[in-house]
Amino acid sequence: MKVEFIEKSQDKNLYQQVADRLRNLIVEGTLQPGDRLPSVRKLHQQLSVSISTVLEAYRLLEDQGLIGVRPQSGYFVKQPHLPPPEEPNQSALPEHNAPVKVSLAYRLGATKLDLNNINLGAAVPGVELLPIAALNRLMGQVIRSHAAVAHSYSSPKGCETLRHEVAKRLMDAGCSVNPEEIAITNGTAEAVYLSLQVVTKPGDVVAIESPSYYGLLEALGALHLKALELPTHPKEGISLEHLEAVLEKNQITACALVTNFSNPLGSCMSDVKKKQLMALLNQYDVPLIEDDIYGELYFQGTRPKAVKAFDTEGRVLYCASVSKTLSPGLRVGWAVPGRYQMQIEQLKMTINWATALPSQLTVAAFLNSGGYDRHLRHLRRAYQTQVEKMTQAICAYFPIETKVTRPQGGYVLWLELPNKFDSMILYEEALNHKISVAPGIMFSPSRKYRNCLRLNCGIPWTDDIDRAMQTLGYLIKQQLKGQILSI
Repeated sequence: MKVEFIEKSQDKNLYQQVADRLRNLIVEGTLQPGDRLPSVRKLHQQLSVSISTVLEAYRLLEDQGLIGVRPQSGYFVKQPHLPPPEEPNQSALPEHNAPVKVSLAYRLGATKLDLNNINLGAAVPGVELLPIAALNRLMGQVIRSHAAVAHSYSSPKGCETLRHEVAKRLMDAGCSVNPEEIAITNGTAEAVYLSLQVVTKPGDVVAIESPSYYGLLEALGALHLKALELPTHPKEGISLEHLEAVLEKNQITACALVTNFSNPLGSCMSDVKKKQLMALLNQYDVPLIEDDIYGELYFQGTRPKAVKAFDTEGRVLYCASVSKTLSPGLRVGWAVPGRYQMQIEQLKMTINWATALPSQLTVAAFLNSGGYDRHLRHLRRAYQTQVEKMTQAICAYFPIETKVTRPQGGYVLWLELPNKFDSMILYEEALNHKISVAPGIMFSPSRKYRNCLRLNCGIPWTDDIDRAMQTLGYLIKQQLKGQILSI
């Protein structure tokens, strides 16, 4: 196509005039979503402006969300930005405390490993976004320079170098922690599991968010614990009013929460609520197992504080890892268990003695290199973009009644559909199309949320993912029309 010559105005920069002309062509419908824009060189020739002017105009339109670039293909008109859908409401109280049963977690894990599936189910980061080459290089250096040590046992507490680096990172979360107060674990999952074992006994009741991460539910079930689901708001987290009511009745032994960008809701408690939560736990002498695995993955502003930052009595068992930010496979996490330090270390030694030293030393070297913050800035932008694209696809392809969370960090979305919708039916139908999703019932011990599902936004957006979202939208609409039979 040809773009007509434009007169140079003194009121606007030339690149803004070029951008305005192209914007008008998009608004008027001359350029449709999906149309390819003239190449930079061609527009430079047509308008008799510099290549840098054309590039600035394209960057401006890209920042405004009107166009996008495809590698080695050029610039294209984007789909119009649709208004965000309505958000889900705060969850309701369950009818009773539920003993936790084995969920679909094992099956979901299997579908994640099937490379033929488009993984919108398990919340895993795309390997394309991780510094794999740098980590591999560092691991090689670690093994060469620590040839004997790398093949030795670590102490149950973990290697001092890594604990020192973790202590420095925790300053950003508002925590002043001595490296001696940190225990290295095999990811956050082990940190949470050890913490639950230390503060509970079989039959005890643990207060959790609702919906709550299914991995926590698996741990509760394995330890023969009961879950008390607290009403949870998709932005503000658990209802402290309901928590106080159960604390007054002495109904729970511990709390287990993700207070920063929870999985699956993406809620993030304010500092005010975190202080109030800590005051309640101190008043009733109840420990908190805090999973802060997503705390570094905020989209705007500064890193949210951990509840641990307000803990003056050692009542919080803080758990985190690099599994969502650096490498799931290295299995490096940590616990800051406060007054339960000795019990955690003893239990860690009993179960597997220590986390592998090559992994610990590799993560320590990466943190010490100064590249971690740079990597996180890139990762946060990528996750934010992918969450926005997934949300837009839901607006475009899913039923208009669909409610979607609007997280300000992390990389998962929680969807709520009309009550007659069954996410288990969608789960089975989607697998037939080589698409995995996470049905809502996985996130509740009382099997609530059958009309809900969680989607993973951790994988870079592709045409295949866009087509998968179209397929999911079609399957959901067909089910709501009654054209897909119940299972």
